[in-house]
Amino acid sequence: MLLSELAVAFNLTLAGEDCEFVGLNTLDAAAENEVSFFANPRYRDSLARSRACAVILAAEYAPEVKRALISPSPYRDFARAASLFVRKDGDFTGISPLAFVDPQARVGSGCAIYPHAYVGARASLGPGCVLFPGAYVGEDCLLGPGCVLYPNAVVLAGVEIGEKCILRSGAVIGTDGFGFVRVDGHMQTIPQIGVVRLADRVDIGANSCVDRSTLGATSIGKDSKLDNLVQIGHNVSLGEQCLIISQVGIAGSTKVGDRVTMAGQAGLAGHLKIGDDVTIGPQTGVTKDIPSGMKGGGTPFMESGTFMRSLALMPRLPELQRRMLHLEKELAELKKVLCNADANKEQK
Repeated sequence: MLLSELAVAFNLTLAGEDCEFVGLNTLDAAAENEVSFFANPRYRDSLARSRACAVILAAEYAPEVKRALISPSPYRDFARAASLFVRKDGDFTGISPLAFVDPQARVGSGCAIYPHAYVGARASLGPGCVLFPGAYVGEDCLLGPGCVLYPNAVVLAGVEIGEKCILRSGAVIGTDGFGFVRVDGHMQTIPQIGVVRLADRVDIGANSCVDRSTLGATSIGKDSKLDNLVQIGHNVSLGEQCLIISQVGIAGSTKVGDRVTMAGQAGLAGHLKIGDDVTIGPQTGVTKDIPSGMKGGGTPFMESGTFMRSLALMPRLPELQRRMLHLEKELAELKKVLCNADANKEQK
């Protein structure tokens, strides 16, 4: 397509001569017929070297490139442009005779159910749902319109899912929460008889798990996105527009507010309350409630300023320990001298 067509489509300003392009790429890898974007000043050198035919960027950087697509939010508009080049997975339509759809299930119009998918009794699929091979929808599940279950995604009995949700390959929604109690020398399972509810436009990454609640519901708010390998424990409540990055684990009954970001490998203890607009850094261990708006990291979690100072201090700890031991030795010698001086005074 032409740069001018892209500009019109997303209300961008084209600075420079119009030309045709065939795709998008990074600043360093872009060919002369590809468009790139610039949203972080750290990549200023890559901007200068880039061979891209045009760059989506802010107006202040437009003079630095041959052609510019000027945007108030370059990263957002790059994402919008990328949507034009998405390679769609699969083109199957209808219900495959190799799929199993229980006679009591309800399947909306326009659904695509691939071979070897399973839909249990009394399950309901809204219009336009797509179930890839190996997808499993258990008994009494409710899927809203436009949901997509990629290969081997699993939705166990009684789960309720809103519209346009995406479950990536290997995601499991509604497996039993981790509930056991020691009784007379053995472990007794606590039945998990609650449900899981996903609101609209929730995205669950590959091999992530959202556990069924013991009672009530485990819930994820609308527009929240979970990366791959995320664990959401039973009775957790996750708010709207949350971003949960890879390998995060949230223990049972923790309540998380809206627009919360948790970076990779963060771990949260159970029964906590996390406020709105909180940012939790990578590999953070959270053991206490966090008020709204706080940003931080570390184990235990600390405010970002304190955390950054502690990070800067850590490499110096061996040196500081040596200095402390030396000072303690000098202090002990000084005390000894003062004690001897006091003793001599008393003798005189």
